[in-house]
Amino acid sequence: MLENEISKIIIGCAIEVHKQLGPGLLESAYQECLFYELKQKGLKVDKEKPMPIVYKEVKLDHGYRIDLLVENKVVIEIKTVEKLHEVHTAQVLTYLKLGNYKLGLLLNFDVSLLKNGIKRIIN
Repeated sequence: MLENEISKIIIGCAIEVHKQLGPGLLESAYQECLFYELKQKGLKVDKEKPMPIVYKEVKLDHGYRIDLLVENKVVIEIKTVEKLHEVHTAQVLTYLKLGNYKLGLLLNFDVSLLKNGIKRIIN
């Protein structure tokens, strides 16, 4: 499956989670529910996937963790913030570059309509 096909499934699942729960919960609640929905769709999903950082000869094994990685292709970063900022976009872009992934979705569940909390980021 290509990244765009996967992202459509992810967005559909995220909308379902948001429809059921609404805004106002912790990121971990949305992460668990989205993880469940994606697994129900038969997708391979890694949760809290370590993203090592290599600087010259130094390897930091657990420098960062990707919230969800779907089909080893699409990075999902979940937020519950009043407003997305450039630092959130930069975070996803860093994951994309470090892991050599093409597509990331930044999902902010702290909005009244989830479509207003979705940002697609391409490496």
